[in-house]
Amino acid sequence: MERKLIELPALGTDGRLYHNQLLDTVESLIPNAPFNSCHAADLLETRDGDLLCVWFAGSSEGYADISIVGSRLKAGESQWSNPVKLSDDPIRSEQNPSLFQHPNGDVWLMYTAQVARTDETPKDYSLQFTAEIRCKVSKDNGYTWGPTTTLFSHPGSFCRQKIQVLSTGRWIFGNWFCFEDKTRNGSDITVMQLSDDQGKTWRAVEVPGSAGRVHANILELGDGSLVALMRSRFSDRIYMSTSADMGETWTIPYRTPLRNNNSSISAIRLDSGAIAVVYNDVAFNDEPTGPVAIWPDQRCPVTVAISEDGGKTWPYRRIVEMGEGFVGPWNDCNNRRYEYPVMMQGADGTIYIAYSWGRRKQIKVVAVDEKWIRGELVCRGSEDNPNYPCQR
Repeated sequence: MERKLIELPALGTDGRLYHNQLLDTVESLIPNAPFNSCHAADLLETRDGDLLCVWFAGSSEGYADISIVGSRLKAGESQWSNPVKLSDDPIRSEQNPSLFQHPNGDVWLMYTAQVARTDETPKDYSLQFTAEIRCKVSKDNGYTWGPTTTLFSHPGSFCRQKIQVLSTGRWIFGNWFCFEDKTRNGSDITVMQLSDDQGKTWRAVEVPGSAGRVHANILELGDGSLVALMRSRFSDRIYMSTSADMGETWTIPYRTPLRNNNSSISAIRLDSGAIAVVYNDVAFNDEPTGPVAIWPDQRCPVTVAISEDGGKTWPYRRIVEMGEGFVGPWNDCNNRRYEYPVMMQGADGTIYIAYSWGRRKQIKVVAVDEKWIRGELVCRGSEDNPNYPCQR
């Protein structure tokens, strides 16, 4: 039977916005030329409505030519700009940027800087124990940036998520410390940096029992308590720690139902009050004894989940990026890697998700809303039959 094919516009690599009619999402691939690799994106909506995206780019993670770069999607426009180099150290590897809007309007760019790898550095040897956390400040919504300062000089200081401003005015910044040992970062511990003078001074609070639980995403719930969702170096589950005193003390992290593959996650509190987390829904270890970290290649699919009870249960989940569609223990590695997702909600309620796309070839940005995640059906089941009944 003769069939007539209808050509549809495809997602391009030039940063233009594209409507994915199958998923009903708006997507774009931010240009990455001339860089070979890009990774660890973060997003910020400026006060004038522009979207900023930053990530690290260069030849390969850990080398001296890895720098922080940034792109902009101007309000009302439909194409991301070409990347611009933002950091300036020629001999260190600069990684894991995050953007923070100061209450006075300034934009802070936080990132790590570590001793760079060379071709002689052993493949499995991490130099993250040499890192410090640096900062650059923009007073014009990210068009220009001031000088580089070192904010946290403790050896092995690493960051990924944004500084958060709590209802009391306290700032809290989830960090972790890396050590020189043979655990392949399995010994990393989480520390919460607290500031009560808008970042002029900081003090560190260690999360007990947090070895291998890192990348703390800190959220303040409606009752004033804090939760921190964390990546697991042992590729088992996302972990959670809680605080009832604005970050002064924390519980030992415990496992959630959500899977984790030792890749970064991102969590935010939505305008509705619910918690959303975006992550790779895959795991490789049911008995996380440590201390050596597990580093599987699989980083697909990208999934977003919603909790209405402070992170206890996650009944709403939807795949954002299915990769090449391979599933199962013997062929899921045929998917390319789609990893390190980050999420933010804009002033109009739009939820933006960015992640490293196709083995770090580009940064992909996807725009959805909360209804898209939840779907049209409303399911309210029971303990015996959690999937029934559903109603429109």
